[in-house]
Amino acid sequence: MTRGFAPSLPVEFPKMGSFRRPRPRFMSSPALSDLPRFQAARQALQLSSNSAWNSVQTAVINVFKGGGLQSNELYTLNEHIRRLLKSELGSFITDYFQNQLLAKGLLFVEEKIKLCEGENRIEVLAEVWDHFFTETLPTLQAIFYPVQGQELTIRQISLLGFRDLVLLKVKLEDLLLLAQPQPPSSIVQMLLILQPGATPGSGPRS
Repeated sequence: MTRGFAPSLPVEFPKMGSFRRPRPRFMSSPALSDLPRFQAARQALQLSSNSAWNSVQTAVINVFKGGGLQSNELYTLNEHIRRLLKSELGSFITDYFQNQLLAKGLLFVEEKIKLCEGENRIEVLAEVWDHFFTETLPTLQAIFYPVQGQELTIRQISLLGFRDLVLLKVKLEDLLLLAQPQPPSSIVQMLLILQPGATPGSGPRS
């Protein structure tokens, strides 16, 4: 076993927005010109008593906590989102997902990794990525399927969020040095998918 293993895959990532050009704004503070619109949208969503939107929020957070959807729940959620898209909240759904729901959901993921130390952490990161990529991500895509025509898809937004809100917060280079003799295959897959210049929709799907 060699502690000096140095993978050929890049382990340093620029901040959000490297997947497509022009570089999109993503998960950072909104541009000043957008602040009034964003704050108004946030307030509208927070103050809304719409049971449809509350159901969507609850389902998304439950998915990030490791839960699944109940029988026929996906159909109901899709119908809720279709109705919301036709309402005054429709244009804010994607904004709220990327700036609120995704950030809150990925916090649970980050905390799970932080609870582990040393060599076990990279194994936990591999497990977390596997679950996110094979379970959480497809479920989020299915829930928000009616949301079409955005600059970034729900899949792209979610992958960028995982990269910037989870991966960039762990000391990946140190973890790779602890991985003997090489990192788990899931970590290699993660790096291939999330490296700068990669297309979020490409790469292995399982």
